[in-house]
Amino acid sequence: MKVLANDGIAASGVKALEEAGFEVDLTTVAQDQLLDYLNSNEIDVLLVRSATKVRKDIIDNCNSLKIIGRGGVGMDNIDVEYAKQKGIAVINTPAASSHSVAELVFAHLFGLARFLHDSNRNMPLDGDTKFKQLKKSYAKGVELRGKTIGIIGFGRIGQATAKVALGLGMKVIAFDPFLDAINLELEFFDHQTLFFNINTITKEEVLQQADFITLHVPAQNEYIISTKEFEIMKDGAFIVNAARGGVIDEVALVKAIENGKISGAALDVFENEPTPEIQLLMNSSLSLTPHIGAATGEAQDRIGTELAQQIIEILT
Repeated sequence: MKVLANDGIAASGVKALEEAGFEVDLTTVAQDQLLDYLNSNEIDVLLVRSATKVRKDIIDNCNSLKIIGRGGVGMDNIDVEYAKQKGIAVINTPAASSHSVAELVFAHLFGLARFLHDSNRNMPLDGDTKFKQLKKSYAKGVELRGKTIGIIGFGRIGQATAKVALGLGMKVIAFDPFLDAINLELEFFDHQTLFFNINTITKEEVLQQADFITLHVPAQNEYIISTKEFEIMKDGAFIVNAARGGVIDEVALVKAIENGKISGAALDVFENEPTPEIQLLMNSSLSLTPHIGAATGEAQDRIGTELAQQIIEILT
């Protein structure tokens, strides 16, 4: 059996698959050449991340394909239901990267709250000549402890984010149209555990009450946050999108920052990936990363291992 990991797979996954008798191909094939490559090499399993798209043309014309695997959560780059109708199994790893994304959210929040994203730009340029001015500019930071974080989308990643927030002493509120309540288990280094019951509230209530807002929703056909939602938010709130590009109206976001409604925002994903708008890249009130939510060594090891386990279970 042949596995093509077109967007890569951790060594842990390669090892597990090879030990089970699979041949693993780590070639990165361009999208327009993928179908020919799959057929000429009689690939049984195609593994992708967010870069490679698996649409009907591939599903209809690759007879050897038995499994399509997505390393991560969202599968909007795969025609999932169509593949299943054609008898192809579709797998992903929804839990493997949850904590990695949650930690990135807080990396951004800590940075925004203390202006680190802007200080790290300006200190190398002016730290030796304008030290006192920069110190004054960055002297009005805020603490996360005691503040309210609003989580929109309370699935695995939203819950992982809530756990980090609870550990910091934040109040957690959440909106999710599919959940009424979650009993979160927070485990500490010494194996002590605490349970927190979180009842979800309306989206409007989250927007009104939260000092910090973070989005953890799948790809949408329309914006989750646009002008109307920004107007509902607290003055001076912060917002983070580490979910999918297109869930925040980026034009409305810039306007909300410019008029002082929003103090700052963090984006790990963009409407126009991989070429984000220049007005975002140059905005000093934005903390930016290039879609790296799941990009930790630990998460990639978990993803590789989980994909391998699922493939082995299905095909052996």
